[in-house]
Amino acid sequence: MAHLVIPPIRRLLTRWGIHPDARKHPAAGLDIVDAGLPPLLVLPLAQQAGAPARPIVRIGDHVLRGQCVAEAAGPISAPVHASTSGTVIAIGEAPMPHASGLPGLAITVRPDGEDRWIERAGEPYPIRLAPEEIARRVAEAGVVGMGGAAFPAAVKLALGQRSVIDTVILNGSECEPYLSCDDRLMRENAADIIEGARLIMRATGARRVLAGIEDNKPEAIDAMKVAAHPYPEVAVVRIPSRYPMGAERQLIYTLLGVEPPAGGRAADVGVVVHNVGTAAAVWRALRHGEPLIERVVTVAGGALAAPRNVRARIGTPLYWLIERAGGLTREPARMVVGGPMMGVAVSDLDTPIGKGASGVLALTSAEVGEREPSACIRCGSCVTACPVGLMPLEMANRIHAGELGQAEDIGLRDCLTCGACGYVCPSRIPLVQYFAHARGELASRERERHRLDHVRELTEARAERVEREAREKAEAHAKRKAERAAAQAKEAAAKARDEEISA
Repeated sequence: MAHLVIPPIRRLLTRWGIHPDARKHPAAGLDIVDAGLPPLLVLPLAQQAGAPARPIVRIGDHVLRGQCVAEAAGPISAPVHASTSGTVIAIGEAPMPHASGLPGLAITVRPDGEDRWIERAGEPYPIRLAPEEIARRVAEAGVVGMGGAAFPAAVKLALGQRSVIDTVILNGSECEPYLSCDDRLMRENAADIIEGARLIMRATGARRVLAGIEDNKPEAIDAMKVAAHPYPEVAVVRIPSRYPMGAERQLIYTLLGVEPPAGGRAADVGVVVHNVGTAAAVWRALRHGEPLIERVVTVAGGALAAPRNVRARIGTPLYWLIERAGGLTREPARMVVGGPMMGVAVSDLDTPIGKGASGVLALTSAEVGEREPSACIRCGSCVTACPVGLMPLEMANRIHAGELGQAEDIGLRDCLTCGACGYVCPSRIPLVQYFAHARGELASRERERHRLDHVRELTEARAERVEREAREKAEAHAKRKAERAAAQAKEAAAKARDEEISA
């Protein structure tokens, strides 16, 4: 096979995104360490996009490491597996890393310390598997997007059956400050990532893989190039460091010079995008038969003694990971699960990490840098920073006026909620919070509209049923009346004949 021709990188306009202080050291310079087993593992049922998983175990059950404890609840869902062996001690609400601050359903397992695996069925040469079989096994392993969105990976793998996929893009940008878990994963497990990418390529029917890695990760780029060298269909591409380069649209345009249509998907332009961590999880699921029960997490922030990257079991509570990073040196002003731009602030350190949790950040007041918002000075900085060319100020004004429909008309649904606009705003207006609130309100209205439509349909169906039943009843009554009249007429005719004969 001829070596892959790498497309030219599109030069970024200065009017695009932001370049915040990376703050990725010292964690990026240290090897990944195992976080160990906490006293309890709390496995969220809603740790993926789509429907929460359904429990298939009961309190008191003993489970093994890798055993499925909750099944997928629909086509957009993913199963959950035990992160170790132990006993199920609770199935109910637990604190969750969610913007609402509300708890969520989870399965709590008390480890028995033996860490015994289920029987695993790996495939020595998974590249020989049929595309449908690759997608099926990845679905059973509960693999989801590990860059934060947590979209079930098998759904993307099946896109090749419905769309023509030309290119698999590996997202190795990791553009949010502090986070370096993908960087370390690429340095230490590059071969797993490349093998996983080749399996994704086979499942989707793509002809090439482009691994986009920001130029502030030279060691990761070198490691990935070495791992990709035997495969001419795989290319590692150095891309500029700019936030939010990790957004799907920005990555596709930077690497290929095309954009998915508004409201469309990457598959509409023949592309599938997966995080590098997802690719490694795909490889482990197929080669070793291991479901997704652990991930690399960056534990960092100015309030920590020794920031670093740890390999943690899914369901590990935050306090345990903080202890693995030397503990707190001061009271953090904010605890965040994820990155500082798009992560979720939490207050309960018993909150567990899920499959999409890339970071746990203990930030000081200086790092948070909060101050009271002031009036907009109409400087246009938010417009300059927006990576998708929106007008954040105009959307915010319409939201303030209660004109959510107008905000939607000028691009609210296209907003990535990346936080770039709020980051550069000199007035510290919480623009992203406005947009998130408005989108939530629109979604609520949409649900209410669907509910009312459903009620109307039920009412109309009931009225139609009542009318039909009344009509059928009237017709049956008329039929019985006609039958009685015919019987009476027949009886009268017979009587008349009898009287005539008698005469």
